Amino acid sequence: MQKYSIFSLIKNALNNHKNWEVAWKDSEPKKQYDVVIIGGGGHGLATAYYLAKEHNITKVAVLEKGWIGGGNVGRNTTILRSNYMWDANGLFYEQGMKLWENLSQELNFNVMYSPRGIINLAHSDAQLNVYARRGNSMRLNGIDAVMLNREEVKKMIPFADFSESARFPIFGALMQPRGGTARHDGVAWGYARKADSMGVDIIQHCEVTGFDIQNGKLIGVQTSRGNIKTNKVGLCVAGSTSLLANKLNMKLPIESHILQACVSEPVKPLLDHVVTFGAGHFYCSQSDKGEMVMGGDLDGYNSYAQRGNLPTIQHVLSEGVAMLPNLSRLKMLRTWGGLMDMSMDGSPIIDKTHIHGVYLNCGWCYGGFKATPISGWTFAHTIAQDQVHELNSKFSLNRFNTGHLLDEKGVGTKTWIG
Repeated sequence: MQKYSIFSLIKNALNNHKNWEVAWKDSEPKKQYDVVIIGGGGHGLATAYYLAKEHNITKVAVLEKGWIGGGNVGRNTTILRSNYMWDANGLFYEQGMKLWENLSQELNFNVMYSPRGIINLAHSDAQLNVYARRGNSMRLNGIDAVMLNREEVKKMIPFADFSESARFPIFGALMQPRGGTARHDGVAWGYARKADSMGVDIIQHCEVTGFDIQNGKLIGVQTSRGNIKTNKVGLCVAGSTSLLANKLNMKLPIESHILQACVSEPVKPLLDHVVTFGAGHFYCSQSDKGEMVMGGDLDGYNSYAQRGNLPTIQHVLSEGVAMLPNLSRLKMLRTWGGLMDMSMDGSPIIDKTHIHGVYLNCGWCYGGFKATPISGWTFAHTIAQDQVHELNSKFSLNRFNTGHLLDEKGVGTKTWIG
């Protein structure tokens, strides 16, 4: 792998940038692999990388039916955080935040990690009490949390609606200073490049069409580019998980919904933090190009499409204008949709299945991107050791049978409402 540095940049500039190596090879599928990862998004690529790095398993194939970075990892709003209340979620995502901090150096690729802080606005005394409870839980788990009063929020976001006639008056906020953003597709490219350099085969335009199961054990996968023998396969395909599970005669406690996002025209530096709306589901940050990056509600119906409907995005933007009135002056450049795998309690599933050699990574709901490093790290451990790590032990598939749910929002099976 060609090392990226200021020196390699200068050297290639002298040659009119004609001698850069390809970031990763477009590999042809081999007949057999030790592990096959289905899904060439952030989680799949991170899993392949950590299998090679942490467990010295390099005979790995990543199968992607489209192209690297073409799924949810290239369609999200780039937010990173670990501001969860329940211990299992908080400790898991906090370990992920620690991996984010050194990821650019580790991958030798700029993922544009930006710990600018995330601010959750509160619009009532009751909501402030809820945030204080969550902040206390975060602190008990060693996660940074700061309660802000109205005046402190006003100093940080002076253009928010602090008027006397505000429909949703701002009472204060909960802030995680280490929260922030990263470049979504850059994360996928960085993991792909590094995994490729360690011997992992990245195979694009290769759709999995079936599985070979014998006596309850996996012995191979069937693809659009031929059959591949393997004893272990990891599913990292987000909202398409139920489609693959159906080929395994498995019915999972997840639903597929579309989550839309949009960006505005570029403007001068305006918003220094990630800000979320407490009276609805809206979040906003500003990209390095100056675009306002916004997202919010799901389309309520089940779908496997990668685009949503206009009424949902209109509702999201109306929430944004209620929070930040000056957004109404901006033109929207583009919108897109990602295929979300919504679990029944709002928390992910990283576990083995009843089929020996089949491993499951799904149920990320709104928050898959921020978990990319720690999801890959724990999933690689689960696959390599054939047992779950302590960090993902609570994210079992069986919790929906036993009732040990991780319901952060307290809305049960309706995780996509409110």
